Amino acid sequence: MAVIDVNVTSREPFAEGRIFGAVGAYERIDGIFMFAVDPTHEANQGITDLALALRDADGRVRFASDFTLLVPVDPALGNRRLIVDVVNRGRRQVVPTFNLASPNRQGSVDVPVGDGFLFQRGYSVASVGWQSDVYRSDMLLGIDAPIAYENGKLVRGQVVVEIRPDTVQHTRLLANRVHRPYPVVDIADPTARLLVRDWEDGPYEDVPRSHWRFAKESPEGIVPSKEHAYLEPGFQPGKIYHLIYTSEGSPVVGAGLLALRDAPAFLRKASDLSPVTGDFEQIFAYGVSQTGRLLRHFVYLGLNKNENGRQVYDGLLAHVAGARKGEFNSRFAQPSDQSTPGFGHIAPFTDNDVADPFSGITNGVLRKSRTQDVTPRIIYTNSSAEYWRGDASLTHISPDGSTDLDPAPESRIYLFASTQHADARMLPEPGNLDIDGTERAHPPNTIDYRPLLRTALVNLDRWVSEGVEPPPSKHPRLDDCTAVSRSDVLAGLGSIPGLSRPNPGRLWVLREMDMGPEADKGIPQLPTQEGRAYLAFVSAVDSAGNEIAGVRLPDVAVPVATYLGWNPRHSDSGAPEQIIPMQGSSLLFAATREARERTNDPRQALKERYVNREDYVKRVQAEAWRLVADGYLLEEDVETVVANCAAHYDTVVEETA
Repeated sequence: MAVIDVNVTSREPFAEGRIFGAVGAYERIDGIFMFAVDPTHEANQGITDLALALRDADGRVRFASDFTLLVPVDPALGNRRLIVDVVNRGRRQVVPTFNLASPNRQGSVDVPVGDGFLFQRGYSVASVGWQSDVYRSDMLLGIDAPIAYENGKLVRGQVVVEIRPDTVQHTRLLANRVHRPYPVVDIADPTARLLVRDWEDGPYEDVPRSHWRFAKESPEGIVPSKEHAYLEPGFQPGKIYHLIYTSEGSPVVGAGLLALRDAPAFLRKASDLSPVTGDFEQIFAYGVSQTGRLLRHFVYLGLNKNENGRQVYDGLLAHVAGARKGEFNSRFAQPSDQSTPGFGHIAPFTDNDVADPFSGITNGVLRKSRTQDVTPRIIYTNSSAEYWRGDASLTHISPDGSTDLDPAPESRIYLFASTQHADARMLPEPGNLDIDGTERAHPPNTIDYRPLLRTALVNLDRWVSEGVEPPPSKHPRLDDCTAVSRSDVLAGLGSIPGLSRPNPGRLWVLREMDMGPEADKGIPQLPTQEGRAYLAFVSAVDSAGNEIAGVRLPDVAVPVATYLGWNPRHSDSGAPEQIIPMQGSSLLFAATREARERTNDPRQALKERYVNREDYVKRVQAEAWRLVADGYLLEEDVETVVANCAAHYDTVVEETA
């Protein structure tokens, strides 16, 4: 057993002892899992640099991970299902998402109860830290990863840090977002390079070494720093910089994957060491965005089989991952990075084996788990944003763009039509930028798709537990002409008032990549050499500008606005011809014909579409119940969906009359 000890730091009643129906009260347990893994074991061979870590007297590599457990006080009253919360950049996500609680961008020590959806059903939740560069705290869960050594010395290697400023900045931390940086070995390193491009796939230019240095601004002036870069003219908004340098002391980043494998495997069966009593019959994992990509990477590496040869996860729910994986198992990896060309952009993109048109290699995300006979059931859910980002269609359309692909029997793929990547309430307000915020040209997409996620979880559970097949995949397809190019959609949107269109030639794409001769070992050669582009498709849109493919909430089927999966950058943030890849837009209809005519809006006004509010609500209810009948929405969430739509109707009447 890879978990060798458990340090419980806190055990207390959850939600002040609130009773969740027949399941009763829950308790919260916080602590640290201690792991020891055999680097020579077959199950661990795919972890980059694990063999280079220090070993204990038994020849094992040790590391430790934070955890939070929410479990019924009486395990007999629970449903014996464990959901592993693959924490996003250290932040707990499962409970606020599925319980429809208010999101918290910065994480929180408290876990919001919301409407109690998970607990009323008896689910247990384990939030497990896995990311080695997170600044661990009560709010953010992480891992104390082992460090790689060669010949008794810290491993050295290349690092690339991406810098995307939204205002003129002179000093930047050598890290993605606000994580722990990889310090430069030599601040005078003449081989270090600062490259800049004007858009995602634009040509690189070298910034002269005399213009920048490893330093930072301070009260004493500009001082040397191994953890910062200083650019004399300033990093310019809208441009993309890649700083490449040599660091040392790479953690075994893939130890986080082992923590996510071995922690739930340990919790499945009761033991004297376990902090919980009772067994779990099924174990699921939920990952969103970064951690949705991580789940794809986890399965691709064949890690759903532990050292004891047993299957770990019965089902996975990977949300807004698109077709990507990530920097989760490479030397000097930065797990929060998703846009820098690297390991997360490499084929395969599909579950089934498919030949890559550029490399000629045939592979699939599920190949290894199928060989091991440990393939979980998987539901992939994406927003429109992952399609407009240029990669989500690669999960179900051939990489050469010629044909729809046969679905994998173990998985389902759903597009949540006309939605954006994240809850709009998690985004900064215009003019109020945070560390990863870019001022947007349009108001954000306000569709709340979380009721669809709740249904996906219930369907996944029934699929695993009872063998009940979920409803069929719903996404854009070539054979019914619902999969089209992004240029076609942009050209067909018409003259919607306030609409800013991006330059189609500067939209994101995935490309073939050459990462050097040691890429198979997880060691990159930087910068990545990019080649030909894979084709990208999005959903066609209707006369209102809303997507016609995928699962259409009543917000989309009975609209009060045009909802887009993309949002251009505001001119104040630079590069207004480019999109903010994970943000969408809401462009409200006019309330009346007169208001529409004043603005030359080609879309029908609200009161041209619907007789009155009562008529609108009835149509929304009909669409919601249609989703229930088709298996994409829970009956209990109809009221929530209708209320959301009614609120949007009222907003249009108030703001556009």
